[in-house]
Amino acid sequence: MKFGLLLFPKLTQLDLTGPLEVFSRMNGVETALIWKTRDPVPSDRGCMRILPTHTFDEARELDLIFVPGGPGQIDLMEDHETLNYLRLVAEQCQWVTSVCTGSLVLAAAGLLTGYRATSHWSSIDQLALFGVEPVAERVVRDRNRISGAGVTSGIDFALNIAADLLGEKAARSIQLQIEYDPEPPFKDGSPRSANPELMSQIRSDIAPFIARRQRASEAAARALRPSKESEA
Repeated sequence: MKFGLLLFPKLTQLDLTGPLEVFSRMNGVETALIWKTRDPVPSDRGCMRILPTHTFDEARELDLIFVPGGPGQIDLMEDHETLNYLRLVAEQCQWVTSVCTGSLVLAAAGLLTGYRATSHWSSIDQLALFGVEPVAERVVRDRNRISGAGVTSGIDFALNIAADLLGEKAARSIQLQIEYDPEPPFKDGSPRSANPELMSQIRSDIAPFIARRQRASEAAARALRPSKESEA
C-alpha cells in the first residue's frame, strides 16, 4: 500500500514525523513525502527542512492521503493547486486523513463536508464553517475520514491506522518498538486538564494568530460554497 504525506512550507514537523515514524514501521506500506517540487520544505520553526520524495504529478495513486497542520496551513487553504490535488487523490484513497489543523485544509478542499472531524483545540470550532461536525477527541473516525487532534496526537492517529491495516497485535508491537508510553511532567497538555490561568494566558498570546486563521477559514468556506451549490 502507498501512503502519501503532504508537505508544505511552515508545517509543524511533529505533525508529520510522528505519524511517519509509525507508518515507516508498517510492513507492506510505502510512504511518499509529497509536494509541488522536490525542493527542501521548511518547517514552521525554521529548524528543519524536509525533502519531498514525490511531486504531485508523481503521486496520483495512493491508498492513504495525510495532511499535517502548522502555520503554513493558512496559505494552503487558498492554494488551488494543492486543494485540487487533494480532491483528485482522495477519490481513490481508502483513507483521507489529517492531524492538527490539517483537517482545515481537507475541509477547504470540500473533503470533510458532512463528516465528523477534530483539529487542534485552538481552532477546532472553525471546522463548522465548512459543514463539518467538530469533535473534541484525540482521534476521530467517520467512515474513511480519520483525523487526529493537535500535534502529538499524530502518533495515536497513526497507531489506529496500523491497527486497521495490520491488526491490533502489529499496532501494539509498533507502539512498544517506539516506546510510546506518555507520562508528561505536567497535566497541562489539554484544555480539559490545563491550569485555567495558563489556559487564559495561552489563549491571549495566540489570539492574533487564531484571528488570522479564522479569517482564512471564512474566506476558504466562502470559496467552497459556490462549487458545492453548483454540484447540488
